[in-house]
Amino acid sequence: MITKKMEAALNEQIKEELASAYLYLSMSAHFAAEGWDGMAGWMRVQAGEEQEHAMRLFDHIVDRGGKVKLHALAAPETKWASPLAAFKAAYKHEQHITGCIHGLVELAQKEKDHAAGAMLQWFVTEQVEEEDHASKVVQLLERMGTEGRGLVIADRELGRRVAEKE
Repeated sequence: MITKKMEAALNEQIKEELASAYLYLSMSAHFAAEGWDGMAGWMRVQAGEEQEHAMRLFDHIVDRGGKVKLHALAAPETKWASPLAAFKAAYKHEQHITGCIHGLVELAQKEKDHAAGAMLQWFVTEQVEEEDHASKVVQLLERMGTEGRGLVIADRELGRRVAEKE
């Protein structure tokens, strides 16, 4: 049985994960409109991953006899000054999500909810990967520059990303 505190916090995290998916889908739409198909594809894959993360939390609540309560999502931004600005925003967002996950781990410890704690360890590891991926794209774009051939090459490289099965 899941505690009410843990249930509420996990429901809030479902919102965070779905908001992440919404943000990345918005970034994908922005890139597609700007003609950066590779970056649009990268963000679309990222949006799908965030939806899967939300469903992991959803299933955990249900499996523990809790009730999932979906919250309203705010509209995400729709335009970024450059691909670098968008990926910097994505990296900052992943840092925010990491903080949320760490807060959930601390709550699970306080509530002595070992099942949630075990489940959340997957997210701790995942966030290391998420931050690393976003950070590496930022570094790539900073090296390549914000215009010209380098950006075209970066777009092509980012377009090679495909969804992974979890």
